Order: sequence, then C-alpha cells, then structure tokens
Amino acid sequence: MLEIKNLVVQYGEFTAVDDLSLTVESGTLFGFLGPNGAGKSTTLNCVASIQESSSGSITIDGVDVARDPIAARKLLGLVPQALALYDPLSVLDNLRCFAGLAGLKGKQRKERIAWGLALAQLEDRTDTLVSALSGGMKRRLNLAASLLHDPRLVLCDEPTAGVDPQSRNHLFDTIRALNEDGRTVVYTTHYMEEVEALCSRVAIIDKGKLIANDALSALLEDKGASKHFVLDINEAKSPESLQALLEQVGVTVSELTQQSHTLEDVFLDLTGRGLRDVK
Repeated sequence: MLEIKNLVVQYGEFTAVDDLSLTVESGTLFGFLGPNGAGKSTTLNCVASIQESSSGSITIDGVDVARDPIAARKLLGLVPQALALYDPLSVLDNLRCFAGLAGLKGKQRKERIAWGLALAQLEDRTDTLVSALSGGMKRRLNLAASLLHDPRLVLCDEPTAGVDPQSRNHLFDTIRALNEDGRTVVYTTHYMEEVEALCSRVAIIDKGKLIANDALSALLEDKGASKHFVLDINEAKSPESLQALLEQVGVTVSELTQQSHTLEDVFLDLTGRGLRDVK
C-alpha cells in the first residue's frame, strides 16, 4: 500500500530524513516510532504531499505521490498531530467543509457526514462551535473529518494527544475497526503502550534513519534472556505461596513479584469505558 524509497529531506545543511526506505503492506496496522525530531512527521507530510522531499520516491497503492499528488491524496487520510479544524465553525459545518474539500456531493455527502458524526459520537453536538468542544471531542472530530472520503491509507500522527481515557479508548476502537475493515493504518505516537495495543508491525527511526523494522512480536522477543511470564492464579494468596506451588512441580523461580493493575485499568473500571462528554 505504501512504498518509500531512499527518501531524503534536507533543510539547508540539516538532514531531517536520511535515505529512508520503508514498505507498508496493505491491511497492516503499522507503528511508526521515533524520538522527537527523528523525522516521523516530516516523513508523513511527504507521504501526504504537503512537504517536498529533497530526493527519493513515495508511492501509494502504485500511485507516485510526486507525479500525481491529487490522485495520491484521494487514497489517503491524514489525521494530523495539530488539530486541523475550524474553531469558529460548528461541528456540522466543519464536516460539511471537509466533505466539500473531498469532492463529496449530494446523497453521498449527506451519508458520509452522518457517518462522521456517528464515528465521533457527536450527533448531539452538531451546532456546537469547535472552540467549545473538549480536547477529546476535538480529537474525535479531527479523525472523522480526515476519513469522510473513505481513504484506503490512514496516517495517524499522535491522534490521542491530550485526550481523556474514555476518548482514547474510543479512538483505539475506531482505529482497530478501520483496520479490520481493510484499511491500512500508519500510527505514530510517543506512547509505547499504544503501539503494543494496536500494531502488528513496527518501524523505528532516529535522526532520520531507519534503525528497526519488524513484527511487533519479533521486536519484543527476549533473545537469549530469561523468559518472563504473567500468571493469573486464584489459588495463591501471596507471592510466597505461588513460589511454593511452582517449586512443587519443579519450576525454578529466579524472581517473583506481584503485579498491580495500571492506573488506567482502575480508572476505566471505576468510571466506565463509555465516552463522558461534558454537557
């Protein structure tokens, strides 16, 4: 679906992307990681043809981005890190605007706007100005606006920045559903747990160079190291009693600690996973 070959982006003497080659297979939920300044957003901007490269090539489903940017843009949806919404306009008018920019008309336009409202779960907020929405609502609307034209490739650049746990959980479910529906998703974030929860394959870049590209399971494999297991045991009342049970069946335990739930687990269990918008 996406092929990047020998991509270079330079700003004067500074090289932001350094001879990057990367292939994303169709139907993949692909994690694209790197520290600040690694070149992630620059690469995605080149894929979306809003940034010119110094050299190299990018194709989306066989369409050369540099030669035919209009055709390439029709194949992708960019969910940008910085919210791409019009604050003075209402939720509905924002979706109307983006539907028009995508060339949608008539019945199809109405259907896709209704789909976007449902996706963002903002059906009861159609007349609310974007400036009055919470951060989570804006992120959901930002995602919906990027998908109105039903793209085959979705680029998500830190889509959960600044959202509450319920909206984050909703965005996760939406991204999984998009992928299960056959869309290819490239996902960037600074939160490693998000990639572990969503992605099957991961590439890591640093200082503009590709330093890892493999299946998530392969990257997480502890080659040559002792194995780590997580057990959920009701019979054992303490780590000591569990260790005694394991030793009875010949298992040598080098270290045993009791693992607590994460704060996010506790928070979502207590407050629920449904969206919680401020009225």
